[in-house]
Amino acid sequence: MQPVLSRAQMQAVDRHAIDVCRVPGLVLMENAGRSAVEVIERLLARRNLRPARAVIVAGTGNNGGDGFVVARRLKTLGHAVEAVLLGDPNRVHGDAAANLAAYRGIGGRVAAVSSDAELAACVVSLAGADVVVDALFGTGLDRPVAGRAAQVIAAVNRAQGLRVSLDVPSGLDADSGAVLGAAVRADVTITFAHYKRGLLTPSGSAHTGKLERVDIGVPAELWQAVGCSAELVEASDVAALLSPRGSQSHKANAGRVTVFAGAPGKLGAGLLVAQSALRGGAGLVTLAGAPDVVAAFEQRVLEVMTARLDMSRLAESVAEITAAARVVAVGPGVGLDERSRELVEAVVFGFRGTSVVDADALTHFAGRVDALRGVPGTLVLTPHAGEAARLLGGAPADIENDRHGALDALVKATHATVLLKGAYTLVGAPGKSTLVNPTGSPVLATGGTGDVLTGIIAAFACELEAFDAAFAGAFVHGKSAERWARRHGADRGLVAHEIADGVPAALAALAARRRELPE
Repeated sequence: MQPVLSRAQMQAVDRHAIDVCRVPGLVLMENAGRSAVEVIERLLARRNLRPARAVIVAGTGNNGGDGFVVARRLKTLGHAVEAVLLGDPNRVHGDAAANLAAYRGIGGRVAAVSSDAELAACVVSLAGADVVVDALFGTGLDRPVAGRAAQVIAAVNRAQGLRVSLDVPSGLDADSGAVLGAAVRADVTITFAHYKRGLLTPSGSAHTGKLERVDIGVPAELWQAVGCSAELVEASDVAALLSPRGSQSHKANAGRVTVFAGAPGKLGAGLLVAQSALRGGAGLVTLAGAPDVVAAFEQRVLEVMTARLDMSRLAESVAEITAAARVVAVGPGVGLDERSRELVEAVVFGFRGTSVVDADALTHFAGRVDALRGVPGTLVLTPHAGEAARLLGGAPADIENDRHGALDALVKATHATVLLKGAYTLVGAPGKSTLVNPTGSPVLATGGTGDVLTGIIAAFACELEAFDAAFAGAFVHGKSAERWARRHGADRGLVAHEIADGVPAALAALAARRRELPE
């Protein structure tokens, strides 16, 4: 796992490095700028841009100081460099002022932007740059961007050259990933020392481009002195969970999953969950439902069994059908009518194993999320932002503007494992550190991929604790999508069952990774 820090935690790490480790702030700034230049040089070499025309857009704070280190080092390497300072040079202090002076000392040119005429000149410079380095605000911004700052950001976003942000794209909230009025859309973001929470969100990822983390010359373990907000899952973490099966494995001990999903017009949801559970390793999968629904399923299934519910004695019938199951999956496509609500409640309130609750099943608990607390079994809830908003009240935008807060609220209300879907899916549970899933691809923006995730998690929950099954399932689901995108060279066109079909190859890659892990 890699630590993910809030704005305050990163500031505390810097302070600890300076006050306790006795590493001067000037050294930290120099190391950050040097590491950033190494990344920029590599990017320019790939584009055969040597020497390049570089424009560094700096603010008056420490992020601007990082930018002046980058400007000085790029100039020393022979690039044509221009630095643009948004604000009064007299407001630059401390380590940033030292690096501004050093850049000027080697003959570097700085153009201040404090008038409309100077803003116009800045816009012209940005338009002709091969690379634009954004060093305006960094992690410290906590208010909306307006005025000339917003105009400079708009000009950066119009620039045709490579756009590189230092630490955090300017205008992005470092904690939530929300856009504070206006924000740079970088091609690459070079973040210093540790990942920042706001970068690993749907909004953040839309602005960061490719995310590169670089060191600043202090031990990576320093974060332990201040703590972290979350942890980023790595392949090795998932590989370590998925143990190889022995020679005595058979379909019964591989795990039984019962799926309550699908309805007339939405049969595909149930079929996808069932197929994904099989691809994820479940030994036996049963599609269960009302007689009319199961009759339709029986025209389509091959490897999956079916079971008809007795709707006149629903709770007893659910108990009978799930008696041998280790895990149930409930919700995708079941519908929102009264019959569906009764089915969902019979499963959630009656099953004593692990229940993966998704889609329509979550919507049945809109406005009464506390009802999910204290059920006899173990719950894994998998909402997207819209479903989370229905559970908690409010709008999807409220969820996206504070995903970590929403996750914490759902965990507190339900005492369940909660997987909040989206780019950089979050996973939380009582007493657990929040985990961030790094895998996925735009190809997932198609119907049914959430149903596939439900099936994978259900399969993994046959062998793993609910929390582990949730984050491992999200990782494998996203990795299957990445592999499809890479194989096809496309960012769209995938259909959901292809994610399920790609799970074995994703698992094989993890198995190879597991063999590389130390004993």
